[in-house]
Amino acid sequence: MSAGKIVLLAFGAIFLVVAIGLIFSGGMLTWIGQALQDDEGFVSTDTINLEQASYAITTQPADISLDWAWIWWGDREFATIKIEGKNDNPSKEIFIGIADESDVRDYLLHVNYDEIRELSLYPEEVTYRNHPGTSAPEAPTDQTFWVARESGPGTQTLKWEMETGSWVLVLMNADGSAGVDLEGTVGAHFPWVFGLGLGLLIGGIVLLIIAVVMIVLATRRPPGSGEAAKATPGAEAKPPEAKPPFPLTFKGELTEPISQWLWLVKWFLLIPHYIVLFFLWIAFVALWILSFFAILFTSKYPRSFFDFNVGVLRWTWRVGFYGYLALGTDKYPPFTLKAGGYPADLDIPYPERLTSGLVLVKWWLLAFPHYIVMLFFWGFGAGWGRWFGLCFLLVLYAAIVLLFTGKYPKDIFNLVLGMNRWGFRVAMYSSLMTDRYPPFRLGE
Repeated sequence: MSAGKIVLLAFGAIFLVVAIGLIFSGGMLTWIGQALQDDEGFVSTDTINLEQASYAITTQPADISLDWAWIWWGDREFATIKIEGKNDNPSKEIFIGIADESDVRDYLLHVNYDEIRELSLYPEEVTYRNHPGTSAPEAPTDQTFWVARESGPGTQTLKWEMETGSWVLVLMNADGSAGVDLEGTVGAHFPWVFGLGLGLLIGGIVLLIIAVVMIVLATRRPPGSGEAAKATPGAEAKPPEAKPPFPLTFKGELTEPISQWLWLVKWFLLIPHYIVLFFLWIAFVALWILSFFAILFTSKYPRSFFDFNVGVLRWTWRVGFYGYLALGTDKYPPFTLKAGGYPADLDIPYPERLTSGLVLVKWWLLAFPHYIVMLFFWGFGAGWGRWFGLCFLLVLYAAIVLLFTGKYPKDIFNLVLGMNRWGFRVAMYSSLMTDRYPPFRLGE
């Protein structure tokens, strides 16, 4: 594959990822703009119960800046907030108001009130911060600083068009008495959501078409490059030149019999290796950075750096082969960077010369299509938010089969080995150890 096609494939893959993101975002916004809005166009929360013995319940100050919105939205309505409150006690009228933070602070000075610090809807949980005070407030309906207000018995609905400032929502009894008890909902109306979603959706589809065209052009083989082209009469057909193999010797031999239960504790047995590999990979990254500049200015990978980093990759593969990258052997991996003597091994021939300018793009831009494949193979994230890739799931399946039958499925092993081979080819390329672009295949 030529350098031009590699760049075309890389940008095609980037456009593909962006297109998928745009289509997903646009679809979500379009769905929200149509499916979740009520008859007035508001998207609202479920009912929230608020009850405190103090004189008022307030929100934390919300700093809103809409100075930038006029650039693309002008003077049109940007967003409207709707607060709906209800009190089942007919003897108490409720008050809902929005005011500037400084006005609310002055109004409730020396007044006992509660400020909402955290609000969770699923499950419903409200955390307050109490502001102690000894004074009773004047009735909120007598104040003139509210930018929006509603009061009265039963259900009250306040609508407020958002504007720049630092605003606080205040919930009280209309007469200013203590003991606030109401239930309500909060909604928002963004008139531009549907249009933005539709625009993102259309843009994503257009970008998807462009990405597909770029990938097809990058991966299309030129006419006559497959099977032997038709020979010109009288001309001697030249045999096709054999393409040299990728410069990575990758070994993984399934050593049976394998213990049915040992894989359950291999994570514990490998702790010493994990500790060593942690420091080895710190050194690997440091030498990679130094090698980056060495190749950039001299076109050579320092030999000692190269041998060390190959040893780190070899050590990592041995640990992974024993552990959860393959579970291919019960033979404990050695603590060495040297090759040989183990069912899993790899070797990389030293490149006498590398293309200096290629180091600027090969490890991120050119390797990007492979990184997409690696996400599918290995997953991403950590902890409970981790998405497990296909390789891990196949190894887990093989482990369960091994637990109950004592046999490792050979086809699964071959597939897992191919995924690891693919991954270490990409690691080798992104580590600047070769200019040869990794093939998109699982086999040798």
